[in-house]
Amino acid sequence: ESGSLTEIYGEFRTGKTQLCHTLAVTCQLPLAQGGAEGKAMYIDTEGTFRPQRLIAIAERFGMDPGAVLDNVAYAKAHNTEHQSELLLAAAGMMAEARFGVIIVDSVTNLYRTEYEGRGELSARQMHLGKFLRHLTRLADEYGVAVVVTNQVVANPDGNAMFAGANALKPIGGNIMAHASTTRLALRKGRGENRIAKIACSPVLPESEAQFSISENGVEDAKD
Repeated sequence: ESGSLTEIYGEFRTGKTQLCHTLAVTCQLPLAQGGAEGKAMYIDTEGTFRPQRLIAIAERFGMDPGAVLDNVAYAKAHNTEHQSELLLAAAGMMAEARFGVIIVDSVTNLYRTEYEGRGELSARQMHLGKFLRHLTRLADEYGVAVVVTNQVVANPDGNAMFAGANALKPIGGNIMAHASTTRLALRKGRGENRIAKIACSPVLPESEAQFSISENGVEDAKD
């Protein structure tokens, strides 16, 4: 959704990064085809960005791979300070060209590694909150969609007997929950299938959908 922040969270290999790669391409499609007719800003904190994936996805949609890659402004964030600085650079670029989406994959990774232990928790949350406010401001100011991915941790509050539903929770606590307009929870299905659940949305009911991951990005679920 343009002008707001969407959070995608789930375990390792649930398709978060693949979804980001697909969005970096589809946001360049014309409005009539469900795109945003804009460039993509991709901030990578985990080193999982692969240009060759974008080429395969572009070919699937009948787009020129070279032009698609040119329209993705990519940056690798090395620490939380750098991650914040990249947003300042992003704002400058957005003032000059039309962007459809800002992707941060993942938003919490560097905060998690730099601020360890309970003693650092409040400092981590404060810095993360500041970064998210800046992101939300960019979404608001330039009307772009912001998509961030997030990792999950074991939920100590979850009842051990009912491990399924609430065994995992996204990192970032309330700060993350309040910043996100829409939250999607991803989990593994059968084979290459994945399940996306709307965990929180101001307009959509809580529901689930299946999709699959292939060489060409995110596709319809396989039977």
